[in-house]
Amino acid sequence: MPESPIRKLVPYAEAAKSRGVKVYHLNIGQPDIETPEVALNAVKNYEPKVIAYSHSAGMLSLRQKLTEYYKSVNIDVTPDEIIVGAGASEALLFAFQSIMDPDDEVIIPEPFYANYNGFATNAGIKVKPIFSDIESGFALPPMEDFEKNITEKTKAILVCNPNNPTGYLYSKEELETLRDIVKKHDLFLIADEVYREFVYDNHKHHTAMHLKGIENNVILIDSVSKRYSACGVRIGWMISKNKEVMATALKFAQARLSPPTFGQVAAEAAVDTPKAYFEAVEAEYLARRNAVVEGINNIEGAFCPNPAGAFYVVARLPIDDSDRFCQWLLEDFTLENQTVMLAPATGFYSTPGKGVNEVRISYVLNVEDLKSSVKVLAEALKVYPGRK
Repeated sequence: MPESPIRKLVPYAEAAKSRGVKVYHLNIGQPDIETPEVALNAVKNYEPKVIAYSHSAGMLSLRQKLTEYYKSVNIDVTPDEIIVGAGASEALLFAFQSIMDPDDEVIIPEPFYANYNGFATNAGIKVKPIFSDIESGFALPPMEDFEKNITEKTKAILVCNPNNPTGYLYSKEELETLRDIVKKHDLFLIADEVYREFVYDNHKHHTAMHLKGIENNVILIDSVSKRYSACGVRIGWMISKNKEVMATALKFAQARLSPPTFGQVAAEAAVDTPKAYFEAVEAEYLARRNAVVEGINNIEGAFCPNPAGAFYVVARLPIDDSDRFCQWLLEDFTLENQTVMLAPATGFYSTPGKGVNEVRISYVLNVEDLKSSVKVLAEALKVYPGRK
């Protein structure tokens, strides 16, 4: 099981804090946005005297509520087409286990969310990475790159849209390219859309659920963690029109009995979050993105694409080794008794040697803290012994 590049440096951060150093946490997608009050109140006012198991697919009332949410974004689903998991993580693991046997393969454009590697290891399957380049902002690789990696073991393509860790937003044309590949080779398309609410600069999110001709091939992964800034409730879900996939996934869901009750209670209530909440959140993240992208691109030798979604960037820095650099920041560098915790991008690639001069930055802190973080980073790069 691979280590998490997001969490493996935690002991060094804790040691820095024990020395009295202020650490700016840009390593993890934990928003500081307040969880909607309606969700918190639902848990506080929970009335049953017994905290019981729910249906293995999730509370029916939650799944019904989710269909209302999807109707609001023009996606037609029924409660039977939803299986709730302990976060999108468990939902994605169910999807992997349901459509692939051990040693089967899933194609994923890299860099990708680091835990996809862990889920694949857990399910006994193999990731076939296809390289996307920072110079293009991490756009979808060409069709030829997919075609030459498809074998008799290939069962699925997985994309995250908007993307974690790059923030890239796939266009309608790119999704249609994926549809054509999926249809030609009769593959599954797993679409991780947990960041669908975070889209900037008047861009539009296009869902895989609207792709015509592959309705039974699409598996949607979604979550309340980022949408409602409720990461700790651990509620996500998978959606598919494919009845055989859902019947198989339900067996895995039954094996772990049920999702967390209080998380489901909070998730169901969160669907009623007012629209004004998202408008304010979008404006805040836009300001944060601009602060990070502009700040990094003003650092000599650094480069950061301007992403259209999510709340992450992958930046290229003038460094020899991102793992070494991120650890050095926590162990050996401070500016006015402050330092920065980043995630080395090596962990977001499956291909050895990729991402050695890149880091993922989560812009989940307020604008002033982000500006301070970029200042610390700029000064650190001036004295880092492995600067290139």
